[in-house]
Amino acid sequence: MSDRTAEMLARLEVFVGEWDLEARFPGDDGPAGGGAAARSRFGWTLDRQFLEQRTEIDVAEAPDGLMIVGPDPESGGYVQHYFDSRGVARLYTMTFVGRVWTLTREAADFTPLQFRQRFIGTFSEDANTIEGAWETSRDGGSWQHDFALTYRRAG
Repeated sequence: MSDRTAEMLARLEVFVGEWDLEARFPGDDGPAGGGAAARSRFGWTLDRQFLEQRTEIDVAEAPDGLMIVGPDPESGGYVQHYFDSRGVARLYTMTFVGRVWTLTREAADFTPLQFRQRFIGTFSEDANTIEGAWETSRDGGSWQHDFALTYRRAG
């Protein structure tokens, strides 16, 4: 493994652990699902070459997910491979600069591109909270807020 790849993987260590999730949709008064349990777990896999994320939520309409993140030394960013319980598979470009985590999908991949997607989240100074939001864009237009998403380190 190159020094650059090793450095990129080491930066992701801040994600490792269990996180409680709270989604807030426009017009909702509280967390999605009326307080349904939602959890995301990040951990290393395949000899620490990839970061694995598993997300589970107790709401029938919300899919469980499996995401695998790997470095893209050419761009200096990362690639997130996304799979969910609906059978959806997608690729997101990912950056992690300072405390800001971004995921962006702007091209067709395993599934057609019906709309662009972007997540921007910011780690708190103590790295125990990530405050973020998903946005969508249709027909190449401006980004529109979809829903807010907060990660809080469990335990």
